[in-house]
Amino acid sequence: MLRIRYQVVSIASVVLICMVSGFAQEVIKLPEPKTEGGMPLLQALKERRSSREFSSEKLPMPVLSNLLWAAWGVNRPDGHHTAPSASNRQEIDVYVATAEGLYLYEANGHQLRRVLGEDIRATTGTQPFVKDAAVNLVYVADLAKGNRKDPAAIEFYTGTNAAFLAQNVYLFCASERLATVVRASIDRAALAKAMKLRPDQKIALAQSVGYPKQP
Repeated sequence: MLRIRYQVVSIASVVLICMVSGFAQEVIKLPEPKTEGGMPLLQALKERRSSREFSSEKLPMPVLSNLLWAAWGVNRPDGHHTAPSASNRQEIDVYVATAEGLYLYEANGHQLRRVLGEDIRATTGTQPFVKDAAVNLVYVADLAKGNRKDPAAIEFYTGTNAAFLAQNVYLFCASERLATVVRASIDRAALAKAMKLRPDQKIALAQSVGYPKQP
């Protein structure tokens, strides 16, 4: 029995070391996303909800891969995505804040590019639970891509486009029994500084994702 327990602990340690070393890379090639199966759509809609209580358990890399593909992955040979984008400007970038650092999701290569090697999860929102969620997604509008001039149009389209991604994440989380909540309560100036964003990059929304906290 002791030998079996030791083997289990050893395997878990190896997996953890591999995950940490993987996150230390400048570019992390994500596993191929699973694009079939899952919960039926109407059932996922029925199960969709917001949750603000998260366990400290990390998301395995395959789950993170599927999550990011659901949010904003490429789903057609012509380069279009799982979420719509007004005029196909595709100005929303998905940043991924984890305990290991901050990463930019690059949909075309289905990979993560490291931006920061520090944990800024607590800075991604004003509520105390954000620091506990395994992943905090930050939806950032790159206005250099959108090339919109009217401030009202910028606010409308970037907010709408970010909301499409957030709803994709909600449905994925419902299907996978994950907890999630989309958030607008953000100190945008502090977060933009922490993320080292350019002046023409604007934070639209954030979304916490993780395993539900067990009673």
